[in-house]
Amino acid sequence: MLQSISKFMMTGPDKPLMSGDQSTIAAAFNKIRWQVFTSITLGYALFYVLRLSFSVIKKPLMAAGVLDAQQIGVMGSVFFATYGIGKFTNSFLADRMNNKRFFAMGLFMSSIISVCMGFVNSYVPLVVLWGLNGWFQSYGAGPCIVSLNHWFSQKERGTFYGVWFTSHNLGAAFTYMATAAIVGAYSWQMGFIMPGIVCMIGSFIIYFFMSDRPETHGLPNVADFKNDHGEVVQKDKSVASLQWDVVKNPAVWILGMSSLCCYIARYAIESWGIIYLTEAKGYTTMGASGVLGVMQFAGIFGALTCGLVSDKFFNHRRNVPALIYGVLYAASIAAFVWAPASKLIDMGSMVVYGFTMGALVCYLGGLMAVDISPKRATGAAMGMIGLLSYGGAAAQELVSGYLIKSHMTIVNGKKVYDFALAADFWVGAAVASFVLAALVWNVKAKD
Repeated sequence: MLQSISKFMMTGPDKPLMSGDQSTIAAAFNKIRWQVFTSITLGYALFYVLRLSFSVIKKPLMAAGVLDAQQIGVMGSVFFATYGIGKFTNSFLADRMNNKRFFAMGLFMSSIISVCMGFVNSYVPLVVLWGLNGWFQSYGAGPCIVSLNHWFSQKERGTFYGVWFTSHNLGAAFTYMATAAIVGAYSWQMGFIMPGIVCMIGSFIIYFFMSDRPETHGLPNVADFKNDHGEVVQKDKSVASLQWDVVKNPAVWILGMSSLCCYIARYAIESWGIIYLTEAKGYTTMGASGVLGVMQFAGIFGALTCGLVSDKFFNHRRNVPALIYGVLYAASIAAFVWAPASKLIDMGSMVVYGFTMGALVCYLGGLMAVDISPKRATGAAMGMIGLLSYGGAAAQELVSGYLIKSHMTIVNGKKVYDFALAADFWVGAAVASFVLAALVWNVKAKD
């Protein structure tokens, strides 16, 4: 049975090249690749709907006495640990998989787990389910990146990568607003159940529209189709050998550490932002969700433009814009957590944060490592970056949860949280991120 499942999930064999003139082949190629692009963009947005629902539900869980801040931090850390390990292993597998099936199955299983979480109300079952959700969430990014590299060439990859990456902002913005409204109108349990049902339906739609590699359809590979070849790697090398080359590449490790620091700051804001605004600055849950929703819409423009900017103005290189975005990213977080309560400052800092975060997660979270890795080992590059990135996110949850709870006091019978040390930790990580990214400057793209 396991052998049958494995065979079903593996990429299909190459078919003989399609006969016909160039226009016929081009029409077939473009039709399928737009279906693939639409599927991964919609699908990754739905992955984020499931992933970030917990950020909205944290406050009601604390208010109901189901969980405290440190338990929430542990839950978040478990999620990111399983996600990071899963992203590492599953991204390596994505180089060999039929990513249509792999991607859709991950979304389906994550949806099931989300629905199940709506029917439990104690710490241990919630931790176990959230950890399992982290594993199935890791089926998302690897197949998307591998599919992008199979269907889009080097010269256009940055632009389409940026457009695809807006999907996580769309999913997050929808979650902050819609899930907050659902929780406010019904209960925190429905904040898990309703998104799970919607995303389950989405997984079936994606399964029927997404496709495997071009060669499995009798189409040429994208480098030949677009006549866009990077630095040629040894064609006789196996996938495993190319993946090992990625693991040994110091530049990939440096980018991974830069992304690790970026993700500490990113998930500090996304995971604790609502609690920070409600506890430290007096916002309502809906008002805080609105501020964070704005940052996600700003992130859409950051992700949309970052690939276009690097492709059109920096000859497909990401180093200079990554440094500029990194400095602004750190400055916006500092303004958010260190400035006095002001809706204008909070909204403004989150607009800058969202814009730069959308670009940096696109660059540091995959694109820069993908650019310097062989196409047949794209999943390995994403796996390495993902493992380090979400190792940082997991550590952030533990450290932030500890710092916030350890500085909690009780005033007139009410718990009051002090975010000062946690805020310093978040800003410091953002600064370290752009410093590390600056160490990787001259690298070449590979086929």
